[in-house]
Amino acid sequence: MRSLYNILFILFFILSAPYYFTRMRRRGNWRGGFAERFAKYDASLKQALTNRHVLWLHAVSVGEVNLCTQIIRALEPRVPNLKFLVSTTTTTGMGELRRRLPNYVSKIYYPVDHRKFVHRALGTISPRAIVLVEAEIWPNFLWRAQRLNIPVLLANARLSDRSYPRYRKLGFLFRPLFGSLAGVGAQNEADAARLRAVGCRPEAVRVVGNLKFDTARPEEKRSLDVAGLLRQLGVPPEAPVLVAGSTHDGEELLLAEMARRLRAQFPNLVLILVPRHFERCPEIAKKLKAHGLPFFGRSEITATTQLRPGELECLLVNTTGELRFFYEQATVVFVGKSLTASGGQNPIEPAALGKATVLGPHMENFRDVTRALLAHDAALQVDDAEGLEMAVAGLLSDKPRRAELGRNALQVVAENRGALDRTTDMILEHLRARGVYETPENGPS
Repeated sequence: MRSLYNILFILFFILSAPYYFTRMRRRGNWRGGFAERFAKYDASLKQALTNRHVLWLHAVSVGEVNLCTQIIRALEPRVPNLKFLVSTTTTTGMGELRRRLPNYVSKIYYPVDHRKFVHRALGTISPRAIVLVEAEIWPNFLWRAQRLNIPVLLANARLSDRSYPRYRKLGFLFRPLFGSLAGVGAQNEADAARLRAVGCRPEAVRVVGNLKFDTARPEEKRSLDVAGLLRQLGVPPEAPVLVAGSTHDGEELLLAEMARRLRAQFPNLVLILVPRHFERCPEIAKKLKAHGLPFFGRSEITATTQLRPGELECLLVNTTGELRFFYEQATVVFVGKSLTASGGQNPIEPAALGKATVLGPHMENFRDVTRALLAHDAALQVDDAEGLEMAVAGLLSDKPRRAELGRNALQVVAENRGALDRTTDMILEHLRARGVYETPENGPS
């Protein structure tokens, strides 16, 4: 089985390499740390890990980076001598790691799942435990960790409607891998049942809740003054702002055309588009221009940029890591990947800011969160583009209704917190078993 997997992996890697290298070039900054993908590390990293108890956390991309950051902050005071190392797969994820985490936390790219690279990576880092945050399951990595008796944990674990049947279908390969996991923190009971069904040991699975309720913290240090930016761009303080977060293909053009129509009723309306993948921005810009829809790119705005009142209709955010700061200034929020694509993006971020939020029909990846928000009248969900326009128009003209949705959203977030404490407790149990102990003042009595 392992030999067959490695043969097929090499073939797939060769065939898919042009596509992935093209994506890396489009995202930029791909040369830095490129050798780390093949487990070649510089001397400074090896020195930083020498004679240290290392916890390896893996954040696939931007969405998981914030979760890793909060887990580290929760663990640091309890295990101050622990050395943290965080890996990511994407260049945007690496950018966020460098922005969010201090220099003493080591940051690397996750190794390509080839036997040689995985063996070298685990041999160099020699972690006491590994935490995969909403991560994919890579066979060679887990096989090697199991061989070295390194416990691997899943944090904020869930199986999507797309991945669950695939893991079931390929159970001959994945059941033993899931069975090797030392601990699994599931978001809810439905995910826990799915994880047990694909091979996780029942005693290893526990329902801890959704970490994103804990990590959507408005008190995070502000790196961008959006209110000041909007004033600079001539936007009056009372102007309504529609923020479309984490949008996917097709949604940007639809929203821009919708906003143009709504301006007949709300003349100062400003649309802020924040695509999920910023490298799509040149393509989005072409579409907007082709349809005669005026916009400004976030990266084009400098300290000397000044616009006349009413000149800014649409701001295309072609930068990363700033969505939450734009959410703060929103009058109404639309959560992307829910109208023209399936799965949906995270609605907890605007909910934690008390924003009136509208969701499209496709929120499969956040089904339980969506259900909780709707059950408590903390968000609106629409069936199509026409429904979205009606919902946004209704909220823009009804301040008390916006405030009601915001208050209810804050209550939902508050009631669902606690997953971070339960997740760190799970991690600490396995670290203790590996000889890593908490400080007496923070440890258990």
